[in-house]
Amino acid sequence: MARPRPLWTGAISFGLVNVPVRMFAAVREHKLQFHYVHEPDGSPIGYQKICKAEDKPVSEDEIVKAFELEEGEWVYLADEDFEAARAAAEGGKAIQIDAFVPQSDIDPAYFDSSYYLEPEAGAERPYALLARALEQTDLSGVATFVMRDREYLAALRVRDGAIVLERMHFADEVRPADEHAPKGAKVPERELEAAVELIERLAGNFEPDRYEDTYRERLCEIIRAKRKGERVPVAEVEEPEGEPEDLLAALRRSIEEANRGKRAPARGNGGSKRNGGDGTSDLSKDDLLERAKRLDIPGRSKMSKDELAKAVEQAQ
Repeated sequence: MARPRPLWTGAISFGLVNVPVRMFAAVREHKLQFHYVHEPDGSPIGYQKICKAEDKPVSEDEIVKAFELEEGEWVYLADEDFEAARAAAEGGKAIQIDAFVPQSDIDPAYFDSSYYLEPEAGAERPYALLARALEQTDLSGVATFVMRDREYLAALRVRDGAIVLERMHFADEVRPADEHAPKGAKVPERELEAAVELIERLAGNFEPDRYEDTYRERLCEIIRAKRKGERVPVAEVEEPEGEPEDLLAALRRSIEEANRGKRAPARGNGGSKRNGGDGTSDLSKDDLLERAKRLDIPGRSKMSKDELAKAVEQAQ
């Protein structure tokens, strides 16, 4: 796979230290690309840039960026204007760290996109120094930087020895959560206890490899089938269930299923790659160890998670 091109180059700045870096996207999404075509002949659909006043195509050299102050009043901006704004914003090419804070202090609602920062040639030592210091203190650097005609807030943390820049929203961009919280909803103590017990039964470690984009996979199957001229049956979309009539009874049934190693059916999309017949593959290693202990499986402490799942399944 060809090495990606950097999205941005500059330097991390903290105190009097500057670390020249390049920025790369940390996420590679597997999106299916669709195109609009003319159905009778399969020709792609093109678009023209039209002047709405003259109703005719406009050449690129006649198109400029503009900001509308009031209706019909435009201020034209040239590339030099954006460069001047970048230069005024902390030098324009610096990730300026303002403070170091505990990672747990940053609400995930502020996070937008993740990027890897890579040291430029010759900057490996100060880069490694900053990475090690962040790991040792378990702090994140809060910074600002300018990219693509906009200033961003960011948090710098470390993942597997690499510095990750989490692009963030500013405080006035994050809407208050209390607008969406229910008002005056009363929760009976018995229902709360049952809900807490269910959550604790299903608690485990986050294993991202367990999940996959089942919608994309199904769409690929449909594309392959239609290419072969096969008929694709129309599936009925299941409507999400409303609140059960007896919430406490539903919680208790879910706890019983969790105790049997079966996860309660989830509402919404998303799926698991591995679905064992009795649900053992959905359990964390700690849960499997606990179940193996109850079943008195010998050698359980030295088993891997997959070995534990297999041994538990055979012993039940």
